[in-house]
Amino acid sequence: MCIVRKRNLHKEMRKSSIRRQFALIFIGLMAGTVLVCLLINNVFLDQYYIRSKIKVIYDAYETISQAANNDSYGSVAFKDELGQVCNKYNITVCIIDANSQTKYVSQNGGRELENRLIGYIFGIPADNVRVVQEGEDYVIQHTGTESGEYLEMYGRLDMGISFIMRTPIESIRESAKIANRFFMYVGVLGTVAGGLIIWFVSRKITQPILELNAISERMVHLDFEAEYRSRAGNEIDLLGENINKLSKSLEQSISELKTANNELKNDIEKKEQIDEMRKEFLANVSHELKTPIALIQGYAEGLQEGINDDPESRAFYCEVIMDEAAKMNVMVKKLLTLNQLEFGNDVVSMERFDVLSLIRNYIQSAGILTKQNGISVRMEEIPPVYVWGDEFKTEEVFMNYFSNAVNYCQGEKVIEVKVEKKDDKVRVSVFNTGEPIPKEAIGHIWEKFYKVDKARTREYGGSGVGLSIVKAIMESMNQQYGVENCENGVLFWFELEAVQTD
Repeated sequence: MCIVRKRNLHKEMRKSSIRRQFALIFIGLMAGTVLVCLLINNVFLDQYYIRSKIKVIYDAYETISQAANNDSYGSVAFKDELGQVCNKYNITVCIIDANSQTKYVSQNGGRELENRLIGYIFGIPADNVRVVQEGEDYVIQHTGTESGEYLEMYGRLDMGISFIMRTPIESIRESAKIANRFFMYVGVLGTVAGGLIIWFVSRKITQPILELNAISERMVHLDFEAEYRSRAGNEIDLLGENINKLSKSLEQSISELKTANNELKNDIEKKEQIDEMRKEFLANVSHELKTPIALIQGYAEGLQEGINDDPESRAFYCEVIMDEAAKMNVMVKKLLTLNQLEFGNDVVSMERFDVLSLIRNYIQSAGILTKQNGISVRMEEIPPVYVWGDEFKTEEVFMNYFSNAVNYCQGEKVIEVKVEKKDDKVRVSVFNTGEPIPKEAIGHIWEKFYKVDKARTREYGGSGVGLSIVKAIMESMNQQYGVENCENGVLFWFELEAVQTD
């Protein structure tokens, strides 16, 4: 159900990704801009073109009016100035005085306008004329002739000077269509090109966000290894740094909570066991110490009484005393450790660590011991495996399993260590070739001072407390442990909580 929901969420994210939104917004803005420009061209370009032409004609009119006031029609400066205006703006001009004498005629068809001006002076109207603007001494009109459409201006100035000017009007509608078509092609190409550029450029923005999403998804599963490393050069970097700080803070808080929760569970159970454990501890210690103390006392009395005077016998007596004292010392240390675990004086610190690295380091350190006993240690190469637990106490559990495997390894003399992940648990197992444990003894091997083979246990100096320490440690971490008989040996195992990484 969660997988289907996650897939649906990913599909929704792809549909509404920031890259897609950037591209769509940019394409929408570009398309809207192109459409608005086309609309403005269709509605206002014609008027703007006419107004521009009117301004050009009016500028020429100002030049003629100024010449009329100064009576400088015959000057070379006037002719040059008016000629430049006519050539620049494609204006045809004809000027006559009160006596119908021509004062100025432009070279680009001015003679053709002379008769038209005389007709206006004598009140003869022209065909196909539409007045555009009127002033005190001029009229601007739109006129159509066989040769085309024109914007025409005529009037009578001071001193009886009459003038006529006209400039051709190109087909503004056709020009606007051509311009709009070209602008539309350019706009479409620009929109597509801009959309593609935005699509690729936006990756620089979306990549850090996707990285933060991946980090947050790992944090959901309590995996705090990932850190934000990208550099977007904007506010996303600040968010990434805060995510990194949050990750570290959450990991520390969860570790503290797991430790506190584990302690709470242990406190509830230990309150009911303290009295019984104290009585059992005293009884077992008395029983286990009785034999070595008796041996030490007997051999010490023999030395004192001089039963054997030869040096070899005295050395043997001393060696027995030292050996028994050393065994008592080891047993007392283990009993103290076990006592601290069972009475809750040793706090279990739950933390996240690589159990595979811990195991490999211990096997390497115990290499001399396995070589001396001719034992072959096998372990498959696998990637790191992270778990929750007390790292130092986990090492002690593995050390007890491995020590037992070395001491009881027989036959092919092979020890095989496996680390397997099953759902939310990681199982560590230690197998050694040799004799299986008797069925009637399997249920008692975790008890303090219980020994399956007392002669062999005493041979290597065992105290019968190691597996009790394993039991106490695993129960303090609220995890499972056990032992299984195999065809050619014995397998001990324990489990820890796995760190979820997906």
